[in-house]
Amino acid sequence: MNMQQDSQLTIAGRSFHSRLMVGTGKYDDLHQMKEALDVSDTEIVTVAVRRVNLDQQEESLLHYIDRERYFILPNTAGCQTASEAVRTARLARAAGLSNWVKLEVIPADGTLLPDPIQTIEAAQILVEEGFIVLPYTTDDHLVAKRLLEIGCATIMPYGSPIGTGRGLVSQDRLRRVIDQVAGRVPVVIDAGIGSPSDAALAMELGADAVLINTAIARATDPVGMAYAMQLGVKAGRAGYLAGRIQKTDIAQPSSPTSGLINA
Repeated sequence: MNMQQDSQLTIAGRSFHSRLMVGTGKYDDLHQMKEALDVSDTEIVTVAVRRVNLDQQEESLLHYIDRERYFILPNTAGCQTASEAVRTARLARAAGLSNWVKLEVIPADGTLLPDPIQTIEAAQILVEEGFIVLPYTTDDHLVAKRLLEIGCATIMPYGSPIGTGRGLVSQDRLRRVIDQVAGRVPVVIDAGIGSPSDAALAMELGADAVLINTAIARATDPVGMAYAMQLGVKAGRAGYLAGRIQKTDIAQPSSPTSGLINA
């Protein structure tokens, strides 16, 4: 399959042309955030429920996001236990935000790494209640398998800890997650991506999408970086579809060896 024949990103029966999801935190101001979203070509924008004024009467983050253009994906950022995450998701749905939720359960241990046990527990409850659950998780393929069995709509392993910009610290582990999921739901690399080349590499590995926040919002030029990330995602996806050459230990000439001119 080449880029022209590529299918859209489909999550829980809903299709998106963009494979870049963008977060809304850490921008200098909401106008900057809006401009970055515009040039990123994203369609899925994730917002922390705790940052949203759910009564929507006063000015809030949502006033800067065109809901005709972007699909709002509420997240449970700040929740440290399964019960907190479930309560937050229910609150967002009751306020009419969405029945989709990016599930984040992160203990207060300073690592910002997801708690797989609490994440699985919360995912189980939310799926049973009819939520479309997109869980942020570790790069452990066994955890991915369990989340898949529960009925989660995506698997979202980290590339490296949130906000570090260290890229994909374990490509082998991410490959195992991708192999474990094997096309049954999209794999979205979340957290740790620091540059467009990181985003491209994630897509070359076979990820279906990436979610980026800090690398765009804290760049010297967030709007310029949002555009660069768009290109990185597209280049990586095109490279994955085109198929890279095999790596070898022996050098091989690019030109034919026949017909050489003898000295």
